[in-house]
Amino acid sequence: MNKKAPENLEEDGIKQNKVKRLRTEAVPQSRGNNALKVAEDPRFAQAVQNYEAGLKALQSHKYEKAKAYFEKVAAGASPELADRAHVHLATCNQQMSRPSTNFKTAEEQFDYAVSLMNLGDYIAARENLDALTTKYPKLDFIWYGVAALNCLTGRFPEAISNLGEAIRLNPANRFQARNDSDFRNLADDPRFTELLYPDTSADAPGEPPKWRY
Repeated sequence: MNKKAPENLEEDGIKQNKVKRLRTEAVPQSRGNNALKVAEDPRFAQAVQNYEAGLKALQSHKYEKAKAYFEKVAAGASPELADRAHVHLATCNQQMSRPSTNFKTAEEQFDYAVSLMNLGDYIAARENLDALTTKYPKLDFIWYGVAALNCLTGRFPEAISNLGEAIRLNPANRFQARNDSDFRNLADDPRFTELLYPDTSADAPGEPPKWRY
């Protein structure tokens, strides 16, 4: 892949960090007693309810639904919740502005997944690649892409297994992987070395890989 591999693993990546924050984010604590405010102010209670519903929808990648909730919070009576809602609204708008994902071919969706990897959006890239492996399990370039993603995100055993499948389907992937910087984190792994440099003299190069980076 003609892209710079990130320095950190998936849990340290920008996109993953954002999701991790969402998963652990609670209604922000303000001065005073929030529980008391909820009990005394029905408008604040409704804002809290909408905020939490928006977070749940955002975590489920239901961006239109999440946007509707956050818009209500942003227009509500709680400035603190409104500030948080505006941040999440920007995320929803960014996700909804992406190109159409109605792909005509496996290659189109794969190229889209690679573009997401280039942007560091590993979560969305994984969703697309997982869907492709389910629908097209015999396409070697898809397994190669999954292997690269798993290596970039620190899932090394899975990366080796996926790359092995890509090579099984098309031995030419073995030669491509030898010079692919996306696998540099596996360079010292003996399992990776054995996979790329098997002890055989009858290793046919196979057909050229069909993926494009």
